[in-house]
Amino acid sequence: SLAELHSSSTSESNLENFMAKMHDLLRYLDSNKVEYRVVEHSLAYSAHEVAVSTLVPERELAKAILVSVDGRFWMTALRADHRVNTQMIKRAFGSKQVHLAHEEDLGTLFPDCQIGAMPPLGNLYGLPVMVDESLAEDEEIVFNACTHTRVIRMKFKDFKELVKPVILQLAESPFKREMEL
Repeated sequence: SLAELHSSSTSESNLENFMAKMHDLLRYLDSNKVEYRVVEHSLAYSAHEVAVSTLVPERELAKAILVSVDGRFWMTALRADHRVNTQMIKRAFGSKQVHLAHEEDLGTLFPDCQIGAMPPLGNLYGLPVMVDESLAEDEEIVFNACTHTRVIRMKFKDFKELVKPVILQLAESPFKREMEL
């Protein structure tokens, strides 16, 4: 169950022991015989800028967002044109408290990645991963590769096999939110 996964996830204090750099990430993919492609692009900070720079539609680009679920960090992966809905996560886990991580947490947990450019392979950092079901419908996944100038493109089935994420509805499109306002 999600509650069991949540209780067995890595605590915030143990995370500094798990780090990966871009070359470690590529070595990890190579050692698992995963086909992937590194795409270099012009400097881009937001998911929208990355999508424009790489010519990948935002709905096909995955962004990694760190959330705290009852004091334990989880990495989320969702479409770049969607937003995390903490209430959906709270309901799915039966949690009391869910919030987005602070920027300082990103620097501490991912010191080898540029802020906001961490790949959604939380398993390399000792983090459990949850993926929004809309992203899981795609054949490929494209995500930041620790820098604001490179992304990795690979098959979602390979990503799923390596990361073993929990797949659930955790995000919504901004368009949906605007329709409700």
